[in-house]
Amino acid sequence: MPLHVSIATRAFRRYSTYTAATLAGIFTNCVFGVIVCFVYTAVWDQSPRAGGYDVQDALTYAWLGQAMIMTVAVWGGGSPDDLAERIRSGDVALDFYRPVGILGWYVAADLGRATFHLLTRGIAPTIVGALLFDLRWPSGPITWLAVAASIPLAVLVSFSLRFLVAASGFWILDSQGTKVLAASAAVFFSGLTVPLVLFPGWLQDVAVLLPWATFLQVPADIWLGQRSGLEVLAGLGLQLFWAVALLAGCALVLRTAERKVVVQGG
Repeated sequence: MPLHVSIATRAFRRYSTYTAATLAGIFTNCVFGVIVCFVYTAVWDQSPRAGGYDVQDALTYAWLGQAMIMTVAVWGGGSPDDLAERIRSGDVALDFYRPVGILGWYVAADLGRATFHLLTRGIAPTIVGALLFDLRWPSGPITWLAVAASIPLAVLVSFSLRFLVAASGFWILDSQGTKVLAASAAVFFSGLTVPLVLFPGWLQDVAVLLPWATFLQVPADIWLGQRSGLEVLAGLGLQLFWAVALLAGCALVLRTAERKVVVQGG
């Protein structure tokens, strides 16, 4: 455990060195947050209770989306990108001989990255949104605790999907194409493009059960009070289910790949 804490700490420090990029990212998130709020305001003016949200819920959702983009790495990135490069170069063969599990190493590194992005590109845009708009806040300490539990679970689900995408490089020449497809699915089915509550009928029923819904829609609904009591536990349970199932899938893929690693070019 101390080793994995050290890995997470070093990942945090690694991302903290890119001060200019972080500030530029915060500015970008704030600009897009304002733009999305104007769009949502127009939509909810026409339909004041669309998807069971009121306009305050919608505006809050917009800023939560900006806060979670980098925290859960909706578009990809993080430690699995390092793995993808090591698979491409063949250096991953050395990783299999090290006395530290590959999966645990990359999980710790990604949690360190996510913590940095939550404290910077997560909190800062939310504060700006609160200064510009009337946002809704969690109703009490229990809700805050549920949100605090939901965010790391969202990161673990996202990590697992990104890890599986990177691990596809064991069997294909380059995982970039898979990464683009995965990012497209994440942007749409996480609720970042539009809240999943606005999806029609059967599409909404399916989308809220997919792993991408745990990136944003589930944490946002807990934050907004759209889930209460057993519904909060159901949301956290969905996140936990996908985190465990996908991490198990990652471990299985690694065991399969370990049997035979082919380095490109030789």
